[in-house]
This record gives sequence, structure tokens and C-alpha cells, in this order.
Amino acid sequence: MKAIATAIPDVVLLEPRVFGDERGFFFESWNRRTLAELGIDADFVQDNHSRSQKNVLRGLHYQIERAQGKLVRVTSGEVYDVAVDLRRSSPTFGQSVSFTLSADVKRMAWIPPGFAHGFCVTSEWAEFLYKTTDYWSPAHERTLLWNDPALGIRWPLHGEPILAAKDKTGTPLAQAETYA
Repeated sequence: MKAIATAIPDVVLLEPRVFGDERGFFFESWNRRTLAELGIDADFVQDNHSRSQKNVLRGLHYQIERAQGKLVRVTSGEVYDVAVDLRRSSPTFGQSVSFTLSADVKRMAWIPPGFAHGFCVTSEWAEFLYKTTDYWSPAHERTLLWNDPALGIRWPLHGEPILAAKDKTGTPLAQAETYA
């Protein structure tokens, strides 16, 4: 597996070694030892899987106190993925990094604890899988406003996004609960 740096050093794109032939393909999507060798020493406790149609935007989600690291990937379709640094002590606080994840390319991303995360679907449908380092905790869940001008995220949307109620009413960065 190869690590690819992003504009925020703690967010890492991961490119697995894919073995393919006339039958299809095979790759390791997670290997604790390999990730540890790349500097990602995470203990995953939960797997999540979503399916969404084009223009669905999910995020920007995070959990205060029970911060989750996420290993994210797309198994069908394509998404535009975004991570926002919410660590006040970080030199990249309030900045975001974005990239395309697709089933065709098979890259994954490591979003460490302390980041808000979201994505929008750019294909007709997409299936999104991610491992988390802490359990979902509704009491600690927060939503950063996806279109906060202070974030300057250029979502590749075609018209208005399809949003959950909690994503429509997210909190702007200036008022959001953040990490130390």
C-alpha cells in the first residue's frame, strides 16, 4: 500500500496494490500492520456502509469528546470527499482538504480524529464504506455547516444538494464546538 500526502499532512490518501486478471481483482482494503508501517496506528471498532444517489451530500459530521478516526472508501460509484481540521492547536485549523474517491481507482482515505468529514455523490449512485475508531454516539454527534463561506469548500454539485435535516442546519465554524 502506498501513502499519498494531502494538503493537510494528517489526512492521507491510501493506494492499495490491486491484483487483477480476467476474473476480476483483489486487494487488501485494511491491514493493521501495513497501516501502522505508514504511520496510521488505529484500532477500528465499527464498520459503516451507506448507499446514496447523485447529489446527496452527507456531512460535515464529527463527534465531540468521542472523536472518530475514519478509514473511508467507495465500493461503487464516485464521491467528492472532504475533511475539515477542527483541532484548534493545529496550524491547519479550519482548513479543508478534498479529493475524489471512486470504486474504479480504489483509493482510500484516512481521516484522523479531530476532523469533520463529509462527501457528496458525483456518480448516479455510490456505496461508501468506512471504519471508525470509536462507536457512534448520538449525544456527541455534531454537524458543521456544509456550505459555511468560512470553509470555502467548492462542492461539485449539480443544482441543490439532497440533504438530511441535520445537515441543512449544521453549525458554522465560528460557532462550532471544536477540539483542543
